[in-house]
Amino acid sequence: MNIVKTVADLRAAVARARSEGKRIGLVPTMGNLHDGHIALVKKAGQRADFVVASIFVNPLQFGANEDLDSYPRTLADDQAKLVEANCHLLFTPGVEEMYPGGMQYQTQVRVPGVSEGLCGQSRPGHFDGVSTVVTKLFNMVQPDIAVFGEKDFQQLAVIRNMVRDLNMPVQIIGEPIVRRADGLALSSRNGYLTPDELQKAPVLQQTLRTLANAIEQGRRDYPALLAEGNAALSAAGFRPDYLEIREASTLRPADAQATELVILAAAYLGKTRLIDNLAFSLHG
Repeated sequence: MNIVKTVADLRAAVARARSEGKRIGLVPTMGNLHDGHIALVKKAGQRADFVVASIFVNPLQFGANEDLDSYPRTLADDQAKLVEANCHLLFTPGVEEMYPGGMQYQTQVRVPGVSEGLCGQSRPGHFDGVSTVVTKLFNMVQPDIAVFGEKDFQQLAVIRNMVRDLNMPVQIIGEPIVRRADGLALSSRNGYLTPDELQKAPVLQQTLRTLANAIEQGRRDYPALLAEGNAALSAAGFRPDYLEIREASTLRPADAQATELVILAAAYLGKTRLIDNLAFSLHG
């Protein structure tokens, strides 16, 4: 695996691969890689001939009181995992390389609609930072495909809309959530959880499943269902940030006629903010 730190070296390496007729795949990450990230890299390897991963903790997507400084950085371990996953090129730029003019005057990309509400409401400006850095990475690498995890369901919707609206020639591929045996979605932030919190954390996914089962059995009183879900989370020791039932394709609030649904949640367990979702279809 080749490792580069500058845009010039990145473009040169990708150009060599493209000159050999290779299809380029990109997996953008913030590092501290776990099996969920590695699944993205392996999916890229199935769909492309030359896999580029990026590791960049993007300051533009962190709010004033968020965990930018404490976000786990584990580059040596990440490199070993990427080698094992058959990644071909790792791009690890510094902030100055990504934002040479400084972040204050950086042109930003905003995706209205899907970026609002949910995590967009809890983390103002977060998705502007995500869409801006992903646009920059797409322009730097010019990949044929890019792979993102479905755990960040709203982020994936933002990126799909951005690519569609700006006519970017990149195929976006979503990879299903990778979970622990107890159902907890893998996340870099799981490392913040205490052993006791780690025992409680699977209740988040269990609550989503309980709501989905109720809907599949015919309940459509969504406000009451959400109240029950929030109560269950609170009883387990969570501080719910949001719990919503939305249309899967648009992320608009679901009505009783909607058949493609996603239940999305964010909740604090101690100091750690966990997110999860469950998408499902209603038939008949």
